[in-house]
Amino acid sequence: MEHLVYVPAPASRLREALADPARVARAVPGLQQDAGAAPGTGRLKVRIGSHSITYRGALRVSAHDDGSYAVDGDATEARGTGTVKLALTFRLADTDEGCAVSVTGTASADGRVAELPAEAVESAAARLLSRFVEGLGEAAVDRPEPAPIPETEVPPPTLAPEPEPEPLPEIFAEAAHARRTMIGRSAEEVDHAPPRGRYAPVPAPQTVAGASALRWAAPAAALALASAIVVTRALRRRR
Repeated sequence: MEHLVYVPAPASRLREALADPARVARAVPGLQQDAGAAPGTGRLKVRIGSHSITYRGALRVSAHDDGSYAVDGDATEARGTGTVKLALTFRLADTDEGCAVSVTGTASADGRVAELPAEAVESAAARLLSRFVEGLGEAAVDRPEPAPIPETEVPPPTLAPEPEPEPLPEIFAEAAHARRTMIGRSAEEVDHAPPRGRYAPVPAPQTVAGASALRWAAPAAALALASAIVVTRALRRRR
């Protein structure tokens, strides 16, 4: 297998993308990564002509001392027993407009893909490689960093003096004083306590002294009347 792809990014940035397994996995078109698995592990649906085959497998990238990269992959049909194995080599070279990526290697497959026309299989493989390398180029392009949000100083709140409470009217002041003096007493005593101050009921005039005087005057009058009768009788006898 031989394939050549041009990407609008320098080779140095493309090498950074190949060294990051997460970016390599994102560059594979249509890869659905397994949760919790290593980057590059998951499911991939490949369309070949009018057919589509879903594979489950993993893709790995390793750097060589000569500056090239080995891309190895193996997968198994999600609904079948067919397998696919890849052993590719990526070589990068700077160009005037970016980087040229040449892909060489071998691929072996059996199962459903072996029953399809060879031309359709080669076309699907070339399309998949082109989209993969283009995805690496997009991952290598510099993304502008978001502009920092300017810090704005928030002025401290002005501490305005609290307004002095208005004096209560005299009526309410006396009622409040009466209520404070009842603190500590039971609710029943407070509810039934008679009002105090200017609103206390005026007591009725006491008639105890008058009643006592009448009580003593009656016997005295009776005694005086009896004495008069005795004197009158005595005078009559003398006559």
